[in-house]
Amino acid sequence: MKFLRTEYFRYKKLGEKWRKPRGMHNKVRRYFGGKLLSPSIGYRSNKKDRGLHPSGYEEVLVATEAELEKLDKNKHAVRFSGKLGRRKKEALYKKAEELGLKVLNAPRFIEPEEEEEE
Repeated sequence: MKFLRTEYFRYKKLGEKWRKPRGMHNKVRRYFGGKLLSPSIGYRSNKKDRGLHPSGYEEVLVATEAELEKLDKNKHAVRFSGKLGRRKKEALYKKAEELGLKVLNAPRFIEPEEEEEE
C-alpha cells in the first residue's frame, strides 16, 4: 500500500513522501471518500508476515560466499549486493544454486546451459 502526501500532484516540491495532513478543512485528514488513503492501524500486516519478501522468504543481502553458506534454504532468499562485479556475482550465483537457495536478483547475463547437439 502506498500512502501519498495531500496534493502531491499539484506541486513537484512536495514529492510523494507521506506527511500527516493537518488543515482544518483537509479532506484526507477527515477521511472523505474518493480522496487519498491515510495510514491507520487497519493496514498493518500479520506479525508473522511482517518484513518478509512477497515470496514468503526472509530477504538477505549477500556479498561473499561465507555469507551464503550461513543461510537456510527453507527460510532465506538471497539478494546480491549492487556493488558486486560480474565475475563475483556469477560465482555467487552458481554457489547459491548448488546450495538450493532462491535468488531474488539473478544476473541476466547467465544463460541456461544448452544441450550439445551431435
